[in-house]
Amino acid sequence: MVYEQILYATNDGVCRIALNRPEHRNAQGRQLLEELDDAMRRAESDSNVRVVILAAEGAHFSAGHDLKESQRDRPSLSVEQRWEWEEEHYLNYCLRIWDLKKPTIAEVHGACIAAGFMLVNMCDLIVASEDAYFADPVAHSIGAASVEVLVHPWVLGARKAKELLYTGGKLTAADAMAAGMVNRVVPRGELETATMELAARIANAPPFGLRLMKKSINRLLDIQGFRNSIQAHFDTHQLSHESETFRSATQKGLSGTIRQGKAKAAS
Repeated sequence: MVYEQILYATNDGVCRIALNRPEHRNAQGRQLLEELDDAMRRAESDSNVRVVILAAEGAHFSAGHDLKESQRDRPSLSVEQRWEWEEEHYLNYCLRIWDLKKPTIAEVHGACIAAGFMLVNMCDLIVASEDAYFADPVAHSIGAASVEVLVHPWVLGARKAKELLYTGGKLTAADAMAAGMVNRVVPRGELETATMELAARIANAPPFGLRLMKKSINRLLDIQGFRNSIQAHFDTHQLSHESETFRSATQKGLSGTIRQGKAKAAS
């Protein structure tokens, strides 16, 4: 696959995959998601790659789903069609990153919103710049049950996750680290170097041992209910598309409704 909306580079056992739609704040449309999924599979199958970094070009990591594309290309999907599309492009793609056989590190700066939040939290580790912030205004603004993959309580704890989702507010990088979601916070100018240094250190470890360790920790989370809860929420999210609030937001324009919701949350 030829990549147009991501960048793919490898060096000394580290693969760096970067979202590359800076003019659209790296909004995640169909093409970007399909390229990203292909790149993750490619890195996983490359025996020379030991660690994968997920980063982004431009001022922000990601504004979330490309809502303008959704309304343009998929304005009137049936329940069945929407379910199938979102299951493949959101749920399955995310879980493939979660299950990747190699360690993954998210390198986050600027805004990391909604689908951006769920994407970076599929990675094993997160390094964030001091200016990074995380938000999921979906439930607070358009009435859908958050994003498709509700990883929030697993990485923040139930109470902090509820506060974030109920208010539609922001979580600073420092707050995210205090909650245990982010591993390291560094100045913006040091972000790429700090992430690469961490990746290089991990790349020096025996890869099969890391693969088994990752599998054990992920299995522990599955025993606690992670995968079942992710699937259960995905089903709930699909139901929320049928609410009057979501239908009204769709008619008015999802992106505009979310902007209004953010303004209310900030006031």
